[in-house]
Amino acid sequence: MIFKQIKTGAVVLPLLVIAFAAGAADLGRSGYKNGRSMVADSSGSGFYVGINGGYGWGASNWASPAISHTPDGWMVGGAIGYNYQLGNVVLGLEGDFGWSGLKGSATCGAFTCETKNDWLGTVRGRLGYAVNRFLPFVTGGGAYGNIKASSTNPAAAGASSSQFGWVAGGGIEYAMHDNWSLKLEYLYVDLGSFNCGVACSVGITTNNVSFSQNIFRAGLNYHFTSGPVSSRY
Repeated sequence: MIFKQIKTGAVVLPLLVIAFAAGAADLGRSGYKNGRSMVADSSGSGFYVGINGGYGWGASNWASPAISHTPDGWMVGGAIGYNYQLGNVVLGLEGDFGWSGLKGSATCGAFTCETKNDWLGTVRGRLGYAVNRFLPFVTGGGAYGNIKASSTNPAAAGASSSQFGWVAGGGIEYAMHDNWSLKLEYLYVDLGSFNCGVACSVGITTNNVSFSQNIFRAGLNYHFTSGPVSSRY
């Protein structure tokens, strides 16, 4: 299941990147021709803040009752990060946190069981290679989110757990005029599983509930550099 989800993201991401690059090039055509490749120093290094939003879908499996469903929904949040530029290579560290509306349900006997992700945060390293105003990058690190498992069964109302996991993905960033940049990225997040116990199934002492998700999102960042970020990328 995990590899199937990653494979789906790997197929869709290049298509979105191509469309994003073409659209961004058209929007900033006059500036793109004059955009400089990054010089071999750290002139583009600095902090940035941003907002992001997108859509996610994933998989949740319950051990007992044995059900599987595919939570999905929208999400929005904010991010803060730091880039270190050396030549065309950009090293970075980024943290983000936001609201998540991913949820999904399935029939479990005479009742309905639901898994929901209320919020999600990540702390990731980034590695990119800049070409003029474009910065393709890969990213990976740790993830932290709240998972709720619930049931319409009044005798097993459910439970929630704040889970640590991992995240990996990639994307592309486009440096606009002044200190602004647009970002498009794909992330795969795995928050593992937790023991919901008898709170999810009467008479069952162990009931592992797992949760993983794919995320496609766009972001807008403001860079605190000493000049237009478009002269760095």
